[in-house]
Amino acid sequence: MNTFPLFFKLEDRKVLIVGGGDVALRKADLLSRAGACITILAPNISTDIQDLLSDSKHELVYENYNKSHMTDARVIIAATDDETLNHQIHADATELNIPVNVVDTPHLCDFIFPAIVDRNPIVIGISSNGKAPVLARLLRARLETLIPQGYGKLAKLAGEFRAEVKTKIPTLTGRRQFWERAFEGQVSQLMFAGNEAQATAQLKADLESTAAALKNNANNTVNLDAYSPATTTSQHADGHSTETLSATAPITADELTATHTKSAQAAVGEVYIVGAGPGDPELLTFKALRLMQQADIVYYDASVSPQVLDLCRRDADKVFVGKKRSNHAVAQLGINELLVNSAKEGRRVVRLKGGDPFIFGRGGEEIESLRAHGVPYQVVPGITAANAAASYAGIPLTHRDHSQSVRFVTGFLKAGAPNEKFENLLDTNETVVFYMGLHSLARLTTGLIDAGRSSETPIAIVSNASMANQQVLTGTLANIVELQEQAQLPTPALLIMGDVVALHDDLAWYNRQNQQHDQNTDDTEANWLREGATKSKDIKQSTSQQAHALSMVANLAADADGIEKLEIG
Repeated sequence: MNTFPLFFKLEDRKVLIVGGGDVALRKADLLSRAGACITILAPNISTDIQDLLSDSKHELVYENYNKSHMTDARVIIAATDDETLNHQIHADATELNIPVNVVDTPHLCDFIFPAIVDRNPIVIGISSNGKAPVLARLLRARLETLIPQGYGKLAKLAGEFRAEVKTKIPTLTGRRQFWERAFEGQVSQLMFAGNEAQATAQLKADLESTAAALKNNANNTVNLDAYSPATTTSQHADGHSTETLSATAPITADELTATHTKSAQAAVGEVYIVGAGPGDPELLTFKALRLMQQADIVYYDASVSPQVLDLCRRDADKVFVGKKRSNHAVAQLGINELLVNSAKEGRRVVRLKGGDPFIFGRGGEEIESLRAHGVPYQVVPGITAANAAASYAGIPLTHRDHSQSVRFVTGFLKAGAPNEKFENLLDTNETVVFYMGLHSLARLTTGLIDAGRSSETPIAIVSNASMANQQVLTGTLANIVELQEQAQLPTPALLIMGDVVALHDDLAWYNRQNQQHDQNTDDTEANWLREGATKSKDIKQSTSQQAHALSMVANLAADADGIEKLEIG
């Protein structure tokens, strides 16, 4: 290490900043968050600094630099563009043994301002020792995506209970095991989900049950809920065996806390219904990524790209459960059963679905099943295919001059029945997006024209939206079928119909070389959905057999008729 990382306590301590411009403003903003009493020394001080430091604890001195203002300063910042003055400030501070930082001049710095990840009271500082500050900021940005805001609240909660935990759990090892359970189990998940009151109640309940188990052990009382007594097995002549309880050896407080921790952890199970977005892993939400990386088992669809799946925890079981059009590896009722069973085994379960779980993702059906079985769950929205396809194709779904509403429609209903409610799709001021419509393109276009929609209505096919092999094919209701027969754009794809499609030529920005019918054969053959997502080699045989059996049972269930539709606008 070239420098040693330290954290200054600056609350209500004087910090002198020499300079009154933008650089001084940035430093004052950071230092004010730490509670420092800031003195700004400069003949001209910006109005932004004046607004920031309007509190009476701060002082603005409209004077040229004078060494006398260093008196009682905890640290000093030189934030001027005068090199000679900066050297003088450094020399004066060194003479007075006050740490000094001369901005952007590493050899004149006793300390460095790091890139900061703030989850108060958790604070992370990242420094390159002045060699590559941009790189430090990039590392900070990456950490920001991995560390939920809830960690700060979790740390504050731990601080509130710290003294009580120390009183009720006498050993250091026992307390460590207790806090590990809290930070890795249900308490943290409740806090990250925004349920602060429930997280507090859960932590208190865990502490009380652990303390009770320790007290029972101290009184030589066997607590069957906390651990199991030893058993001996006797083999009889007739071949059968019996187990009898034997006296248990005394166990330490640490052993009991560890056993109690394991017992409580085994009872924890939750399902995360996660929207995986359109395929580009950079379009995942922070929360989706965090839950994917802590999952014990992942049930994923064919619409989840390999790049997204690869971001799940490496040692998690990954189980492929479909789905493609009319080809479900596991039927929906079977998936519901798998989610319930895995959660009841105490596992953290991610149900990874392409796009958004609540837009033609059948997420509602899955959480109805979870709720009916008393399984806790969270839903993490994802960028739905319509939004991604429109954005990456340069086709705004709404536009004041062309479309005042948008409608999302599925090409197929339950039980594979085609959606033929064409009379609902005739409004020329509305954009219509068809999910699962590519394989029924001829039926849709003919039905729309027969229902009264103009044959010249613009329509686009967007294939592999947001991915490197994205392709866009535009035409009209009259000719799009013929164009697609020539181009053969692959699934996953959706259709966008309406006057806004005419804007594509001017507004397209992504992968323009693959627009219209410039189809690349290699892209088609390598398409991850057409060939089906590759199953993980680590899938456990028992889980796969269960999925197959449940699929056979679930396929016997009859689906009711109905239309799936979402209208916005």
